[in-house]
Amino acid sequence: MRLKSLISTIAATLVLLLSAPSWADFELYKDYELSKEIMSMTTVKVDAGKGEDYLEGLAQTWVASNEVAKDLGHIKDYNIYVSRLPDSGDFNVVLIVTMESMSDMVESKKKYNAFMKKWGERSYQQSKEIAKNYPELRTIVGEYILSRVELQ
Repeated sequence: MRLKSLISTIAATLVLLLSAPSWADFELYKDYELSKEIMSMTTVKVDAGKGEDYLEGLAQTWVASNEVAKDLGHIKDYNIYVSRLPDSGDFNVVLIVTMESMSDMVESKKKYNAFMKKWGERSYQQSKEIAKNYPELRTIVGEYILSRVELQ
């Protein structure tokens, strides 16, 4: 009886091993590459009934500052996405900034000074004042740096 049980166990193990996909053969640069372009993605949970307030604040802060960064060539693009099912899941707003490459994420005094010159002290102070209300409207639930997978 023990031999029969042992043979059954070995047979079941072999079936599992042979039916499982072989992921070890899938290799970076052989089977896929990561895009040079990257995206910074922030997932946000906006409280019920606060969506329009948050979007109004974003228009004056996040969007306005990203327009300056885009004009300066610091970023490629930016987008706001909202869930059509705002009360389901862990987040209901996604903020995405697209850059040509990881090197665009590197901060420098030159980039900062160019941004501040165009953004202006007044805009900076207004943005800080508006952003003070964000904790009452939303919770940031995740931040990610993404690369698109390009299969070969």
